[in-house]
Amino acid sequence: MTTPVRLSIRSLIAGLVLCCAAMAALGQSGDKVERIPIADSDFPISAAVVVPSGYDTIYVSGNIPKVANPNAPKGSAEAYGDTKTQTISVLQQIEKTLADQRLSMADVVMMHVFLVGDPANGGKMDFAGMMAGYTQFFATREQPNKPARSAVQVAGLAAPGALVEIEVIAVRKHAAQLVH
Repeated sequence: MTTPVRLSIRSLIAGLVLCCAAMAALGQSGDKVERIPIADSDFPISAAVVVPSGYDTIYVSGNIPKVANPNAPKGSAEAYGDTKTQTISVLQQIEKTLADQRLSMADVVMMHVFLVGDPANGGKMDFAGMMAGYTQFFATREQPNKPARSAVQVAGLAAPGALVEIEVIAVRKHAAQLVH
């Protein structure tokens, strides 16, 4: 004869087995970075990015552009180029920093863009110019991933003439999890 205590223990064990199986299944399907699109929009950023456990977080410091025209007056916007040129320069530097960490732009989950008002644009930030450079690296056929992102106008950056500074956060699977 089976006592109620034995039934309870068997039920508990069966429940634990089912729970563990469900958690294992969730771990297999939920172990990828999830990029949540902006509803009813094709804008090339994510509304949010969800990073599951098991990932390393890499914080890349803000980068400013390299001098594009050494013949231009030092500290001038002309020395660094327009906003599009500066954005491309900055993103190329970030791309190299990520590559040094065995990462790519596809691994970027968050981006902060700081834009100085462009004198050629009446002192307003050139958001369209930044986007023209940005869309060469994100939401492309070759690299479709879109980070969460903010872009703000600031009064100035550390280097006079620089119109763009960008910092990013990227993630990668823990090394131990890459060897399955």
